[in-house]
Amino acid sequence: MKPKLKPLAQQVIVLTGASSGIGLATALAAARQGAALVLSCRSRFTLEALVDQIQQAGGRAVAVQADVGERTQVEQIAAEALARFGRIDTWINNAGVSIFGRADDVSDEDAERLFRTNFWGVVHGSRAALPHLRVQGGALINIGSEASDAAIPLQALYSASKHAVKGYTDALRIELEADQAPVSVTLIQPSAVDTPFPEHAGNYLDQEPKLPSPMIEPEKVASAILDAATEPTRDVRVGAMAVVNTAMAKVMPSLADMMARMQMGRQQRNEPPRTREGTLYTAGETGLVYGRGNQNAADTEQAMALNVRPAPSTGATAASRH
Repeated sequence: MKPKLKPLAQQVIVLTGASSGIGLATALAAARQGAALVLSCRSRFTLEALVDQIQQAGGRAVAVQADVGERTQVEQIAAEALARFGRIDTWINNAGVSIFGRADDVSDEDAERLFRTNFWGVVHGSRAALPHLRVQGGALINIGSEASDAAIPLQALYSASKHAVKGYTDALRIELEADQAPVSVTLIQPSAVDTPFPEHAGNYLDQEPKLPSPMIEPEKVASAILDAATEPTRDVRVGAMAVVNTAMAKVMPSLADMMARMQMGRQQRNEPPRTREGTLYTAGETGLVYGRGNQNAADTEQAMALNVRPAPSTGATAASRH
């Protein structure tokens, strides 16, 4: 049974990770189209400023500060949605973070923290949303990545978490279809997006991290998310490189590996790292849709980085202490 989804102007949408990047772009676009929004992130200040902006423009929004890695806090998001608007029509699991560094350098503590946000945040959100979506119908939208299919060197834990999100989402969809539940389950897989993603990441590198170009605008991902909220869709790859990279990973994996190796030196800026902590453990306060992009920053063509581990620096323990 194909789920019937409402127009955005008739929906109550829950969105995690709403304070920046894709989440912020999605919140603003949904508000413009008349949706009632339940917005969540860890930063109360940024969240309340966003809700105030939406309300001043005539929109409907409520803020719920929560860490998606904590099941009880995610349940509180659902409870607030029901208390304020009486239902949930679409739930978007968007919160996420990354770590730049070699796979065997990342501490257990940091790896577990990343998975608590990127993977367990999706599980907690899905479990909070499904009892309500099963009854009245609606959409569950999980934000994966091209890294759900293709591996990204120097972001091994991020890639692993997004593979896990895809596996969970696909299995959950099959189970709901077997139950004939009126729930659309969508995996969104963007290419590299120009958001504060690198600035928010934990960093084990001895230079500032960045994403290689080409990058797509966060509004393109927001549009794909909101399309999935109104039209049942299995999965959506956003950006030409997402289509190319996921196809290459499946059809020509050895060539995909070679191409990925060529990108390693392009994930660093030619400047010292600004922070080691990122937002793994503490909330970011940016409230920005866009990141630094590649503006005024030449790629560091580090051919030796493909084969030679850089010498450890004094800050090489990255985001493990706060």
